[in-house]
Amino acid sequence: MEAFNMSIASPLRSLLFYGILLLFANAASLANAKVHYHDFVIQATPVKRLCNTHSAITVNGQFAGPTLEVNNGDTLVVKVVNKAQYNVTIHWHGVRQMRTAWADGPEFITQCPIRPGGSYTYRFTIQGQEGTLWWHAHSSWLRATVYGALVIHPKEGTSYPFPKPVRETPILLGEWWDANPIDVIRQATRTGAAPNVSDAYTINGQPGDLYKCSSQDTTIVHVDLGETNLLRVINAALNQQLFFSVANHKFTVVGADASYVKPFTTSVLMLGPGQTTDVLITGNQPPARYYMAARAYASAQGAPFDNTTTTAILQYKAAPCPAKGVKINPTFPSLPAFNDTATATAFTSSFRSAKKVEVPTEIDENLFFTVGLGLNNCPAGASSSSCQGPNGTRFTASMNNVSFVLPSNFSLLQAHHQGIPGVFSTDFPAVPPVKFDYTGNVSRSLWQPISGTKLYKLNYGAKVQIVLHGTNIVTAENHPIHLHGYDFYILAEGFGNFNPQTDTAKFNLVDPPLRNTASVPVNGWSVIRFVADNPGVWIMHCHLDVHITWGLAMAFIVENGVTELEALEEPPVDLPIC
Repeated sequence: MEAFNMSIASPLRSLLFYGILLLFANAASLANAKVHYHDFVIQATPVKRLCNTHSAITVNGQFAGPTLEVNNGDTLVVKVVNKAQYNVTIHWHGVRQMRTAWADGPEFITQCPIRPGGSYTYRFTIQGQEGTLWWHAHSSWLRATVYGALVIHPKEGTSYPFPKPVRETPILLGEWWDANPIDVIRQATRTGAAPNVSDAYTINGQPGDLYKCSSQDTTIVHVDLGETNLLRVINAALNQQLFFSVANHKFTVVGADASYVKPFTTSVLMLGPGQTTDVLITGNQPPARYYMAARAYASAQGAPFDNTTTTAILQYKAAPCPAKGVKINPTFPSLPAFNDTATATAFTSSFRSAKKVEVPTEIDENLFFTVGLGLNNCPAGASSSSCQGPNGTRFTASMNNVSFVLPSNFSLLQAHHQGIPGVFSTDFPAVPPVKFDYTGNVSRSLWQPISGTKLYKLNYGAKVQIVLHGTNIVTAENHPIHLHGYDFYILAEGFGNFNPQTDTAKFNLVDPPLRNTASVPVNGWSVIRFVADNPGVWIMHCHLDVHITWGLAMAFIVENGVTELEALEEPPVDLPIC
């Protein structure tokens, strides 16, 4: 008996020992985790671009806004004070917000807006994410100027899965109107027509050498001969996918949307609005000045777009100084044609997760969502001035033929949490109400969607697959679809109509990339999967802001699980009221 007790005691002792070790390791990792406090003052600031000064809405007077730097595991506490004349919210794009949906930020989805003169403190922890995310206003078109980088370094004591770069530089690609962007979208809403396109693209807030009154402020990124640096590229443009390239230099892609990827080499990037890409660049060219440039990938046939090019300069420290009075222009990169879908596709389909991943296999919710534009007939009694879309219509957009309408008296999360009736319904269709040739010639009878605030309910822990399918209604184009509160695996993408019999063979179930924004190909489809492990109300929408304005969105309700750690936290006391 004694021997028996001894034989039990020994494994128990070692179990206890490892348990204590684990506790210490967790405590150490928690002790390393920091809380970062920031104040964001939303205010009107004079900003001069393209020879004209505009009263732009900014954070702390900065355009682009401040870069926030944290480590994986850290907590952010950001007090936002609204001193501008517009309602505002801030969205932390790509942050999982586990159980903290109240801090996600989309207006009337997870909170009521912060009114002029009001304030709200966003509190959330970064869990298991490393790389580049960003933050932006999620109210009307304010994100045109209210945005900045969110850099997540590896956990204290750990390192990148690639050699540590000498320098790290956020590269924020933006879009500038020589006008007030709020006036631009208000005019479009009044007329029913498409809004005016932007007048410039920017890199870190500056248009660059190819625009009037701009070359004195062009962004300069420094590099030393032989060093390898990390560029954290973010597409913060409002309405445009962008190609990005640096003359005579290649990129090694190492991350996207705060997930590491299998490194691959490319000379051009394509990012949809909302997407981020981390690339290594090595100073291996003759010391000189080289342009980095971005311009549109415009996939919608016949639709107007801003066809200008923004530049910054990659400058070698040892670059020879030109003789007095001699101007040597930097070398210019070759960029793809505006409609080069082949290059865009080759890039997006190169992504793989850094290692083998556990993809959800037994699917509980098999969903099929069409995404695309539409036209509403002119309402009875409306003047022709309010129906200036094609042939006297008004532009609209929808998912599964439902054009999403934001509530105005409560946020959806509040209504869900408090059981307030009449704010939304839970009958968003799991599949298109009518099956049709999505990418062919679509009957005009399908061009006008219904409007509504329809949500789709998911049980906690449900394994979800969604076929995101573009349509050829009005015009087909590439749609960057972003899901709040989640990352998802992109299993495959393709052109034409999705065929469940043959296209499932293309699914990557080994190492698909983990993203928060999927570029759904023009006249094509993407298939995504995720596990519904984060309770709350989460909007999924096109990240071309003109399309979300028109209703290209829907939202999921994810129910609480069983334990407290599977339930939404209680709302903060300073949550704004409508």
